Formats: sequence, C-alpha cells, structure tokens
Amino acid sequence: MTDRTILIPRLFGGLGNQIFIYAAARRLALVNHAELVLDDVSGFAYDTKYQRHYQLDHFNIPCRKGMPVERLEPFSKLRRALKRKWNQRLPFEQRRYLVQEGIDYDSRLLNFKPQDTVYLEGYWQSENYFKDVEATVRKDLQIIPPTDATNLAMAERIRNCVAVALHVRFFDEPQAVGIDNVPSDYYQRALREMKRRVPGAHYFIFSDQPEAARARITLHDDQVTLVSHNLGDENAYADLWLMTLCQHFIIANSTFSWWGAWLAANQGKQVIAPGFEKRDGTMWWGFNGLLPDAWLKL
Repeated sequence: MTDRTILIPRLFGGLGNQIFIYAAARRLALVNHAELVLDDVSGFAYDTKYQRHYQLDHFNIPCRKGMPVERLEPFSKLRRALKRKWNQRLPFEQRRYLVQEGIDYDSRLLNFKPQDTVYLEGYWQSENYFKDVEATVRKDLQIIPPTDATNLAMAERIRNCVAVALHVRFFDEPQAVGIDNVPSDYYQRALREMKRRVPGAHYFIFSDQPEAARARITLHDDQVTLVSHNLGDENAYADLWLMTLCQHFIIANSTFSWWGAWLAANQGKQVIAPGFEKRDGTMWWGFNGLLPDAWLKL
C-alpha cells in the first residue's frame, strides 16, 4: 500500500489523442485528490508504424513525468500485458490497470475511485470525461506559442479578419478512393453552410498534405490562406495554436481539429463537423460522445 493515490495515464497516438488522454486523466485525478503522473515513454517506444512522439511539453501542464519504475520498467511490454489480462477479470471499480472498453463514452470513468497506483489506458475521446473541470483543462492546455516570425505573422493575419479554420486530414492517399477520408461532398456542404452563417469570412486551410487539401477546396484564392509551413509532428502544436486563434471552424474527422475548435476562445464560434459514423479501419469517428451537442454535424 502507498500513502497516496497515483494515477498514471499512458500517452500515445498523435497530438489530438494525447490531449484527450491527458484531459480525462486530469479530471479523474483532480476529483479524487490523486497525483497525476504522465507515462510519456511506453506508448511511443514501439510505434514503428506512425513514429509518434510525446508532444505535450508545448502546453501549460502542471504534473510530472513518470520514473522508469512507474512506467513498469524493465520488461514493461510484458508486465503491461499481464496487468491488462488480470485486471479484465476484476469488476470495473476494483481495477488497478484500467483499459477503455470500446470507443463510446463510458460514464463509469466519472465515478471510478482510484486507490494506490492506478494505470489508465485508452483514448477517452469525449468532453464528457472532463466537462465538469473545463476551466482547469483549458488552463492546462494553454499552448506555449511558437516564436518564429512566420507563425507570428500568420497569427496576426488570423487576428485581423473573420477567420475560419478549415482542416483536411488524409487517412488515405489523396488520389485514392479511400475508405477513411470524409465523404467527397462534405467540404462543399460545409462551405455552403459556413458562408450562410458567417458571410465574408476568410478561410485558413490546415492539412497534413496542404497542396492536396487546397485542390479540394473550391474557393477563390483571395478567400483562402494555405497554412503549409508547420510540417511534421514536431510542429503540430504550432498549427494547433494558429487554429485556436480562428473564430469559426470546419473540422475534419480528426481529433487534431476537434481540439483546435474546442480550445478556441470565441464564445460565438460556429463549428461544423463530419456527421458520419465509422467504427473500424484506420480511424474511428462519430461515435457516442465524440461531438459536442452545439456543433453542427454534416
């Protein structure tokens, strides 16, 4: 037995997913007076496919990172597998290695009472997991701005107009007829609706493949700015920061632009999101709890 409760979430995935994991864990630790300790290593050590890395150092996060023993080292992969298997046999409220079951919002996490040291593993992709401590989460997730001239100039352009952040995420190659990109007419419908709601806006396009994204957006050049300078995962935070400065949003089926819209301070923001549901393949989308009620689903 330890003399305090410690909650250790395992961070993994891209920036948007890492933020979801942190936000859910932060709330669980806060309401249970537990110490939050981040495992910033094990979720990335074996990521040979996407080669993601920990990215939350760009935020105002007030908790420490785990020591090797807290990350279950050495032999962490084996030890985690054994803990997962054993804890799945226990009632939910008695588990000390808590793995998300399915992808839908699971209200059991709100009432879970961690004891001693508890490990948390899952995406937890819903604001319902942290809505009651929203002010704290927003404070923690204040982005430390980039300091380079290009980003500062882009930020000034965004602040000086009615800015709509438009995000295009490619899960399949742009030229392929893929199964994981949004439906082909989504952006046309979203643009028509945003023009109706926010006439005269200027659109800032963000994408993992900027040129391919621009080709899909049927707007005149004087209505569009392509944000293409923050390339690679190491600069994703800078794009996210720029997104949060925008006033309105057309997001992709992506947790990255989900957070860009959610973190934006504009109280009157219009947010348009893909309304389809997908539960397999490269990505999941549209499941219970993912999209806030106030957002328009197309």
